[in-house]
Amino acid sequence: MIFDLTNFELTNNVVICAHVNPDGDAIGSSLALKHYLERKGKQATIIVPNIFPDFLKWMPGADSILIYTNKKQQEQAKAAIEGAELVIVCDLNQPNRLGYMEQDIMASKAPRILIDHHLDPNPDFCQLTFSEPEMSATGEVICHLLSKAGELDDISHDEAVCLYTAMMCDTGAFSFNSNRPIIYEYISRLMARGIDKDQIYRNVFYTASEGRLRLQGFLLYVNMKVLHDRHTSIMTLTNEERRRFKVKNGDTEGFVNIPLTMLGMRLSIFINEDTEHPGTMKLSLRSIGDFPCDQMASRFFGGGGHKNASGGKLHCSMPEAIEKVKAAIDFYAEMLK
Repeated sequence: MIFDLTNFELTNNVVICAHVNPDGDAIGSSLALKHYLERKGKQATIIVPNIFPDFLKWMPGADSILIYTNKKQQEQAKAAIEGAELVIVCDLNQPNRLGYMEQDIMASKAPRILIDHHLDPNPDFCQLTFSEPEMSATGEVICHLLSKAGELDDISHDEAVCLYTAMMCDTGAFSFNSNRPIIYEYISRLMARGIDKDQIYRNVFYTASEGRLRLQGFLLYVNMKVLHDRHTSIMTLTNEERRRFKVKNGDTEGFVNIPLTMLGMRLSIFINEDTEHPGTMKLSLRSIGDFPCDQMASRFFGGGGHKNASGGKLHCSMPEAIEKVKAAIDFYAEMLK
């Protein structure tokens, strides 16, 4: 079957699931696996906990993804999970990252395979784990597995598009966590399948709504605070501001990276009120150089991730969140000089 996993070679009905608030790596990796499995004659259904950004909906097969929280699709999603012979968990390391569908996935009698690149995967989560934290994206992990299996050069155009998109999104268009030469070998082999990497970039990054552009200007001019002595910026977004600018799904993607274009900046933190859980603040952290975002996210925000790109949450008001973030920054003051 998949990646020479002979224990599952008779499996025909596969469910692929990704983390809550799925991003480009989660969607791209899941779609690549779906296309791969279908090419092998399997039936594959992707289920994600909630909606994913509009700028990913152009991807081949994206219109077939089931949204668990969509009332019209939930019954179908539950039936797919119940009937699954194999569950592939993509781009997450802990069951609680499945969000709303954690209970159904964990109750399934089907064996689970984890394919991921985050630190510290739960050892009891899945029966088989492919975890490569040093890799840039789950998309790269899949490239690695396909290459080891001797199949990377035989994948379809759609598989290659999805894998490239996954890696591109999780590295900020290869601007961080992407210094390992093997990444570019994989890119070369994906391009040999006929993908147009320039068009993929435009599809993801050049699809801004008017609301996104106006919101971006507002956040940078009004809501961005620069702590010059810490070489750090804090940017905030409340749900009221989101409504004011008529923000669409995915419109804030990448905002956290913008302050790092300022000369001397080392750390950018974006505090974004959760649209589905008002009063919960989602934090995105990005850094340049050796500053450990993952350590800060873990210590102060109940999160984690990678050295230069991490996230977390705070259950409090926005003013309280700002003070907690400032306290975290002060804790790392010596490293941010």
